Amino acid sequence: MTVTNTKIRTAVVFAYHNVGYRCLQVLLAQGVDVKLVVTHRDNPAENIWFESVGQLARLHNIPVVTPDDPNTAEFQLQLAALQPDFLFSFYYRMMLKPALLAFATQGAFNMHGSLLPQFRGRVPVNWAIIKGAKETGATLHEMVEKPDAGRIADQCAVPILPNDNALEVFNKVTVAAEIALNRTLPGLLDGSVVLHAQNLAASSYYSGRKPEDGVINWHESAQNIHNLVRAVAPPYPGATTTLNDQPIIITRTFMSPAKLTHQNPGHLNVSESRVIALCGDGRMLRILEAQWDGQLHNEVMLAARLGAGLHPIG
Repeated sequence: MTVTNTKIRTAVVFAYHNVGYRCLQVLLAQGVDVKLVVTHRDNPAENIWFESVGQLARLHNIPVVTPDDPNTAEFQLQLAALQPDFLFSFYYRMMLKPALLAFATQGAFNMHGSLLPQFRGRVPVNWAIIKGAKETGATLHEMVEKPDAGRIADQCAVPILPNDNALEVFNKVTVAAEIALNRTLPGLLDGSVVLHAQNLAASSYYSGRKPEDGVINWHESAQNIHNLVRAVAPPYPGATTTLNDQPIIITRTFMSPAKLTHQNPGHLNVSESRVIALCGDGRMLRILEAQWDGQLHNEVMLAARLGAGLHPIG
């Protein structure tokens, strides 16, 4: 009888959001000894619609810390005392500097929400939708000094369908992250995984987004407006405009396959039950749902409130 002596690997995990929650569960399910979880304090000004990594860690009796900056000398001393085999970053919102990464004797790995080298940087799911990508996914990669630039351990792709919004795509990416980590983790733990360098010359990089980036320009193409609405729909801040001099959030639109055109961009064409946005490229976009005065309106409610005819918007 042959007995295999498999060493239990230790890790410190930097994690937040649903991807952090699910990936931490993968580590625990595969027997990784998580010595410490580093996460963020929830911001009371932010819409917290996602799972709590801190609560999951405490359920498993794992110590939890929320440093303002994990790259300080003080925190490095705390990390050095743990002597982790691995560092993992799963949707943690701060860059980990090389001095910190060096404490992981077997490697430091990040889970990024795109198919690297595309959509490096911040909010990759939202950017993928804004740019009209047909697919995205999750990439487990080595952490290096440059963001999202290290060698790739695994990727898992998911489709972006024409009317998917950011939450729907993010939920797919969360599952993709879980799949990629779950199938690759054994190779990371035993050292057999093969890492592949990225072609950074073919990469794209995007910065973070602010709520004001969601203001709709009705002289853009219908497709670009549709992509923006999908990309920032709730629980994200939403695509904003003005209607009858009042702020309104457009939460759901529909691109009609019909190639009908118009010559009145920046207007809504309202009938008894339809609200059609007339866009800058001559194409039309149905407004299926919007928040107005804090109340969610479907298309019929919007049509009834506005009345039939042409209405300027924006």
